[in-house]
Amino acid sequence: MDNEKNVYDEAATQAVELANQIADREPEADLWDVADGLLAGAVHYWLFSRQPCDDPMCEECEPAGNVEQRLDELLQLVEDFARESEYLHTENDQRIGRA
Repeated sequence: MDNEKNVYDEAATQAVELANQIADREPEADLWDVADGLLAGAVHYWLFSRQPCDDPMCEECEPAGNVEQRLDELLQLVEDFARESEYLHTENDQRIGRA
């Protein structure tokens, strides 16, 4: 479990570092484009990693057994990651109550 967490943390950290390197190297680049490109690559790799094997009865592949299951799992992960992020809420959010 520790090794899995370390690989997860390393991958996430390196993704952020890569985005920062691209933004530093291309100061005129739109940060949204950098982020969208990184997200597109991450989604592509995630879908590649979730391809089910050729055994239709494989229990390990069952959560990713078809397109809808993979998409549901991916969307849930993205929502979870976003909600856990310190960057989800900002003081500049529109339509928030202020007392």
